[in-house]
Amino acid sequence: MTGPLHTAAELAERFALRLQGDGATRVEGVGTLARAGSGQLAFLANPKYRAQLAESQASVVVMREDDAAGYTGTALIARDPYAAFAKISALFEPKPAREPGVHASAVIDPSATVDPTAYVGPFVSIGARSRVDAGAIVGAGCIIGDDCVVGAGAELISRVTLVTRVRLGQRVVIHPGAVLGAAGFGLAMEAGRWLNVPQLGGVVIGDDCEIGANTCIDRGAIEDTVLEEDVRLDNLIQIGHNVVIGAHTAIAGCAAVAGSARIGRYCLIGGAAGVVGHLEICDKVVVTAMSLVTSSIREPGEYSSGTPLMDNRSWRKNAARFKQLDALARRIGRGE
Repeated sequence: MTGPLHTAAELAERFALRLQGDGATRVEGVGTLARAGSGQLAFLANPKYRAQLAESQASVVVMREDDAAGYTGTALIARDPYAAFAKISALFEPKPAREPGVHASAVIDPSATVDPTAYVGPFVSIGARSRVDAGAIVGAGCIIGDDCVVGAGAELISRVTLVTRVRLGQRVVIHPGAVLGAAGFGLAMEAGRWLNVPQLGGVVIGDDCEIGANTCIDRGAIEDTVLEEDVRLDNLIQIGHNVVIGAHTAIAGCAAVAGSARIGRYCLIGGAAGVVGHLEICDKVVVTAMSLVTSSIREPGEYSSGTPLMDNRSWRKNAARFKQLDALARRIGRGE
């Protein structure tokens, strides 16, 4: 990845890193430690890649103090090399130019308001009483329903749907295909047939959240579904109605959170994990991939469920024995 030119000294000063080596070394892109070439910056954060450092062709490497001992190339010393690399690499990410204004093909309800500094792209639809705030970007093909708010500096990249009563905070980023504010899965049984329970709430997304492609967040039944500030959702995630997710929590792809669950702050939920409805997960919990949370978690820590991968022959034998565990436990309890 290449882009504008920087020197190692400029990067050190800009990101408060310690320079080791030649400050005039030029950087015009980033790469991996193994594949970076001249003019590129790489990083070393995981000790298992330490052996690659000696062979790396990167012009500058971001690393910890301990890893830099004896290194003869140019280095930027950071307490957290991965975080430092993330900040530096953002300098080389191309951003399309967005001139403020409304594309001629956009359809905006007369009662909606769009700030003059916002960008509204082609084939966008904005419904009644909705608002797009200063500096926001509404990309091509987005649909904003009635009574929605797109906060200042927020970006809907393309084909994002805000169904109704969705309020986005500042600097929220939503990737293509995401749907926010669809009706929650509320059903009541009467005389052998399902009745839909009206979903009268909305969705509230806090500042600096990011929502991945094709992720769905349902609106609440009565109160709102809420993501607090700086929540990060990966692609293809389902968030049920009236869920509350605490600030700075991150959830990986294909996870699902059922209605009215409450997830605390600084939690990490692994890919394809499931959270049953109406339970609570406290702050600073890690749920590993493919786990199913069936009861509330009240103590911080790492939690897992499921059966580890093994060859099919062994799995079939063990699966057959699962049914025998209760009888075995009873026998042990009787001292047999």
